[in-house]
Amino acid sequence: MVLELIKNATLLITLCWMQGFITRYINERSMSGKLISGILFGAACVIGMSVPLTLAHGLIFDGRTVVLSMAAFFGGPLVGLIAGALAGAYRLWLGGISAHIGLLNVLMPVLMGLAYRHACKTGRVSFTLPSLLVFAVLVQGLQILILLLLPSEHLNLSRHYAFLPLLVVLIPSTLLLGFLLEDIRQQKLDREALRKSEAQLRAITEAVPDLSMVLDEEGRYLEIKAPDNNLLVAGGEGLLGRRVVDVLASSQAEMFMQFIALTLASDQPQTLEYELQTPAGWRVFEGRARRLDTTVDGKRALVLMARDITERVALELDRRIAAIAFESPQGMMITDASTRILKVNRAFSQISGYSQDDVVGQSTRMLGSGRQGAEFYQRMWHSLNETGLWEGEIWNRRKNGEIFPEWLTIGSVLNEQGLVTNYVASLVDISERKNAEQKILHMAFYDPLTGLPNRRLLRDRLEQAAALCRRKGHYCALIFLDLDDFKNVNDVYGHQVGDELLCQVAERLKHTVRELDTVARLGGDEFVIMLEGLESIAEEAGSQVEHIGSKLLLALREPYEVDGQQFFNSASLGVVLFNDEQHSVDQLMQCADLSMYSAKSAGKNTLSFYDPRMQEVVSHRLQLEQDMRRGLAAGEFVLYLQAQMNQRGELQGAEALVRWQHPERGLLGPGTFIEIAERSGLIAELDQYVLKQGCNLLASWAQQPHLAGLSLAVNISSRLLFKDDFIEVLQQKLHSSQANPHRLKLEITESLLLADKNEAAVRMQTLQALGIRFSIDDFGTGYSSLAYLQHLPLEQLKIDQSFVRDLPGSASSLAIIRAILALAHSLGLEAIAEGVETEEQHDLLLANGCKNFQGYLFSKPMAVAAFEALEICQR
Repeated sequence: MVLELIKNATLLITLCWMQGFITRYINERSMSGKLISGILFGAACVIGMSVPLTLAHGLIFDGRTVVLSMAAFFGGPLVGLIAGALAGAYRLWLGGISAHIGLLNVLMPVLMGLAYRHACKTGRVSFTLPSLLVFAVLVQGLQILILLLLPSEHLNLSRHYAFLPLLVVLIPSTLLLGFLLEDIRQQKLDREALRKSEAQLRAITEAVPDLSMVLDEEGRYLEIKAPDNNLLVAGGEGLLGRRVVDVLASSQAEMFMQFIALTLASDQPQTLEYELQTPAGWRVFEGRARRLDTTVDGKRALVLMARDITERVALELDRRIAAIAFESPQGMMITDASTRILKVNRAFSQISGYSQDDVVGQSTRMLGSGRQGAEFYQRMWHSLNETGLWEGEIWNRRKNGEIFPEWLTIGSVLNEQGLVTNYVASLVDISERKNAEQKILHMAFYDPLTGLPNRRLLRDRLEQAAALCRRKGHYCALIFLDLDDFKNVNDVYGHQVGDELLCQVAERLKHTVRELDTVARLGGDEFVIMLEGLESIAEEAGSQVEHIGSKLLLALREPYEVDGQQFFNSASLGVVLFNDEQHSVDQLMQCADLSMYSAKSAGKNTLSFYDPRMQEVVSHRLQLEQDMRRGLAAGEFVLYLQAQMNQRGELQGAEALVRWQHPERGLLGPGTFIEIAERSGLIAELDQYVLKQGCNLLASWAQQPHLAGLSLAVNISSRLLFKDDFIEVLQQKLHSSQANPHRLKLEITESLLLADKNEAAVRMQTLQALGIRFSIDDFGTGYSSLAYLQHLPLEQLKIDQSFVRDLPGSASSLAIIRAILALAHSLGLEAIAEGVETEEQHDLLLANGCKNFQGYLFSKPMAVAAFEALEICQR
């Protein structure tokens, strides 16, 4: 019995499996699909009932309850009813004593299947093994209860042979068929989902404008999809099956292989940005890759989606450049077409003081200073409307109310229709530049100490005045003013006091002359006054100048007070009148300068008008200066020596003096050219010349035993001592000549030390370390403090000949000489008297402790050869 029922159930399950296999290719949700499914389930029941387990005529048992319950559960009401109707109809056709009970066993599983379906749909139960087992037990239990309606003889027969097989076979069959149909249904759902996913993926792939590629671990192209083949290497021809190393440059291929290895080693998608030369040009791509979970032809592979981002990169670059440009050091402002401010940068806020919140939405008129009139803005807008650009200098107002100048550039932004949509303005605060320009202008045309016009501005005003007076017939006057004895103030009290005195002089001059006149400072203590608008008759103009000059002299004679100390410094004035352009500016200034020196020669504190004869002196001086430059280059200056003796009448050395062997004027003494050398700046060059000759002479004496012990004293000026390269140049001269520095003595004046005592001390100590000695020339005639004698590396004081000359008749000169000798003795310094011409002078000096002498008594200055031939040199 059990075996027969198992065969029947197996047949039905097989038929239902075939039915499920067939229905996977039809749409069960459609009406036709449901009809076909219901007919197939019903047919399976009919076939099952055609080979039943028969206990008596009309008493049959089969697995229809299993099939019908699952048909209703999986197919729904329509499928269940169709299957049930076919099964019921066939059972009625079979007839027999249990036909009505057979119909109940057709209806009951259909209803139970629908109830189970509803419970699962509503979430009350889940389709699981336990729930399906309970369902199977209920169905078969109800079938047995229905069988209890059989007549007793058939009931006993069924109870004895059928009840247990029904439970043993049909319950497992229900479970088996349920999971079999569920698996078929799930496979169908998976296939539908897969087809749907593939369709969506295909649609997405075709809709997205990206390159899609599948590459294996060797970098081989397995699949390529491109919206445009021009984005592929070589247009994509022949790429499939080839590797990246075969089609890309080595550097790019290496990059791709590293990227492939990184992607295959990671569970996460990887990104890559790369550049590629394509038929469409050089393009930039952004790639995103994910490894495949399965292998392709036994090799790991990945999917790479690459998007052409060339335009995006270019736009991003433009955006960054624009952002950087907008945040430039220049103030930037963007407005709409109505000049309402839309955006400003940080530089704008720093320049104007307004934050972005202060100005956004406001009109640019809020920045106006009111300095420019309506015509200015009309010209600005005319330029903007005509050319789309305007730039220029404008005055605007800061948030704190300060008005400042700026350089403003405005450009128009047009849309496709050519209409203005925005204005972009850049601005630069030029306050510092304008201040610098004013300072530069002031420095170029004004004296930094006194604030008076300088030489450049004076020349410009002189040219204008000369042209004006020629047109109007009026005279003008040029006055050169030089303070008398101002050098003494600088020498004694220092340059700081001298500068303050010069500032007071400038103030007095400005308050003494008229407003239309010009007071200028050329440098040092030299001032120039230009008087304009004088009378048209020379005599009357001269009287005016004389009157103004008298006022100037009177004002300048008043005492000056600096740091609590009074100074009395008069002035010498030189005047030249002019009323035409026949004389150049340089000529006028030379004439005024010359007349000023004439005033000094006349006793100072006076005014002197220009005399044409003065020009001859000027011309002579200029010619002599030119001759000096030529003479230095040609070696026309020669060394003269004057002997220096000790108290025993022994020759100790000589002082080097210079003479000029002029090719036309013969031998010239220092009185002819030293002043010109100092005025022209040639004095340092002349000193260098004498030093070189002196070093050569010392080197020559070193080779002669009777002269080797002599020293040589050489005078040097402040210009030479304070030259930057003086020490190095002197060392070079000593080295090249092989002269003994211990035999070289440098004579300096007291006034030289006042320029910069500290710097002088440093330089003198450096030279002393080389063996060079120092002597103070003309000692006692200066105005300096004697404190420098304690700090400077001096070895000798030279008593000025003005004191020696008056001996023995002048008691005051003798007293000064005694004081100098006592000072030298107390400081351990050597003293030498110059200008000794008589035995009386020599004896008196010797009696008072002087041990060294120089003067005509022993020898006059003479040429080197004559000096070396002296008897005293041969001893």
